[in-house]
Amino acid sequence: MVSPAPPAEQRDGFRFRGGHRALDLVATLAARLKPVPRDLLALPGDLDRWLCAAGLPADIRATDADLQSARRLREAVHDLALARIAGRPDPASARADLNGLASGPAAAPQLDAEGALAWQGSATGLLAEVAREAVLLFGGAQAAHIRQCEADGCAILFLDTSRSRDRRWCSMAACGNKAKVAEFRRRKASAE
Repeated sequence: MVSPAPPAEQRDGFRFRGGHRALDLVATLAARLKPVPRDLLALPGDLDRWLCAAGLPADIRATDADLQSARRLREAVHDLALARIAGRPDPASARADLNGLASGPAAAPQLDAEGALAWQGSATGLLAEVAREAVLLFGGAQAAHIRQCEADGCAILFLDTSRSRDRRWCSMAACGNKAKVAEFRRRKASAE
């Protein structure tokens, strides 16, 4: 039996390198470390696209309020992840935002006519699902394996599931490859 291909890291204009849906939501603020980051969730339709690309396909139309909730969830997950990485206590406001969003009404997973997964509910319910997943991440043993990419200028968060727990980059194909090429060039230049 052939194993299914892993999901693409790039889907519908969004990066999915985090290994966890809640960490992938954080990546919707592109160039976070630059002077002018780019919000990939600029319009409610962008949230619809992200939810679908993140594996939460539903026939919904996100509202401006849903968009604000998604941004609040994104920043709560970001702040909690950075606190965990640094070994600091959880920021109370981020924890309150996450818990508040996780306690909202849930979307329900369903089987469609073809037997595929579909979600029934609103954008609010889908965001509540992502928030619940984040609560389970931060409240469980995997929280100790949250990392931030070590590549210069990259702020992507990821779940280190490597056997040795020493993954350094969000993606070997992107940041890892760039770092290895730069190191090779540095060694080559110093040898000359």
